[in-house]
Amino acid sequence: MIYITGDCHGDFSRFKKENFSILTKEDYVIICGDFGGIWHDKKIPRQEKINLKELSKMKFTTLFVDGNHENFNRLNKYPVIEWHGGKVHKINSSIFHLMRGEIYEIEGRKIFVFGGAASHDIKDGVINIDDINKIEELKSNKSSYRIRNINWWDLEMPTINEYKNGLNNLKKNNYEVDYVITHCAPTTIQNYFNKYYPINELTDYLEEIKNKTKFKEWFFGHYHKNDLDTFDKFKCLYDKIIELK
Repeated sequence: MIYITGDCHGDFSRFKKENFSILTKEDYVIICGDFGGIWHDKKIPRQEKINLKELSKMKFTTLFVDGNHENFNRLNKYPVIEWHGGKVHKINSSIFHLMRGEIYEIEGRKIFVFGGAASHDIKDGVINIDDINKIEELKSNKSSYRIRNINWWDLEMPTINEYKNGLNNLKKNNYEVDYVITHCAPTTIQNYFNKYYPINELTDYLEEIKNKTKFKEWFFGHYHKNDLDTFDKFKCLYDKIIELK
């Protein structure tokens, strides 16, 4: 069985509320970005370690697409392995990061994934950690600046090679898959869900994929809504968990 849900931001309590007693590690839960379980960099809090340990003990295997709220510096240090036909970061034997532009065959279904998004909630801008005096001043003024490599990472947006990787893999599959899983949505779909979220090269890239690719359903997170009915093929998920049919 395959289940899909939306942004977790390091909080995996929703899985404890579900009856997953019949599942095994051969069953999967896919998170549509903003996994957030690998967040702190230098001194990893005890609670983060506990959260990952508890998630690993769940009866299913956890798969996640990256969102914009991820620590990419840490994430990219995990080993890259081949898994179900595509490349993944292996977090441990029960948690895997599905990498941008890869296609996986899981339970006989081809799934194309592409993570990343532009942060919409940067109000005052981004500063570097070496501006330490400025950081302390901003903290005292309750500023909403983001701090690079502390709570914001440049790699929230894809690289040129990741864009190319996605198109190349789709071309190899004749632009036909069963499912697409991303964090943000294509431009025309995002415009409906929240017109204040930035339209950019990633949403336009996903729009291109939408127009070129044949697929049954497309799942995404990012907008903190559960909407399975507005569009025929496009499903927005937040804290709802659904089974992939």
